[in-house]
Amino acid sequence: MAHSRAAGWLVSLLGLVACGGGGGVEINPEREVVANRWNAILATPSQLAGVVQIKGTGWMMGDEKDPGETIAFVSIANAVPGGEHPWHVHLGRCGVDRGIFGPAQNYRVLQVDGKGRAEAKAELAVPAPSAGEYFINVHASVNNMRTILACGNLAPPSR
Repeated sequence: MAHSRAAGWLVSLLGLVACGGGGGVEINPEREVVANRWNAILATPSQLAGVVQIKGTGWMMGDEKDPGETIAFVSIANAVPGGEHPWHVHLGRCGVDRGIFGPAQNYRVLQVDGKGRAEAKAELAVPAPSAGEYFINVHASVNNMRTILACGNLAPPSR
C-alpha cells in the first residue's frame, strides 16, 4: 500500500515538473487565455540552453475600445535580476522574422525585478490581425538586439 502511494506521488510530481509546475509563471487576469487573444508560450532558444533559461507568456488582441489598435502583453520569469530587455511582436514565427508588428517605439523595455520577473504591455496603433503568423521575442539588451533570450509563436484565437 505504501509502495503504491509513493509511486502515485512520484507520478504526480513528475507530471507537475513536466508541465512546468512548481516555480512557473504565475497566472493572473492579464495572462489568462481569452478566446479573442493570440496567445504564446515563450522559452529560451536551444542554442542558449545552459546559459539562460527564460520562460514566459504573451498575447495580443484588438483593443475593445478602439478597433484600430492592438494591445500586446508579455511576462517573463527566470531572467537575471536587474536586466532590461526590449521585446516585440513580430510577423513570421520564431526563427523566421519578417519585421516588427506596429511601431517599435511603443514597446516598453522589460525591467526585470529582484525575483527575475518582468512584464510589459504595448498599445499599437494598428488593427489586430485576423490571420497570419506572429511571434513574440525578448532581446538580450538595447545594445544586443540580435541575441534572442526568449521566443514564442502566437497561436491565433479560436473563432
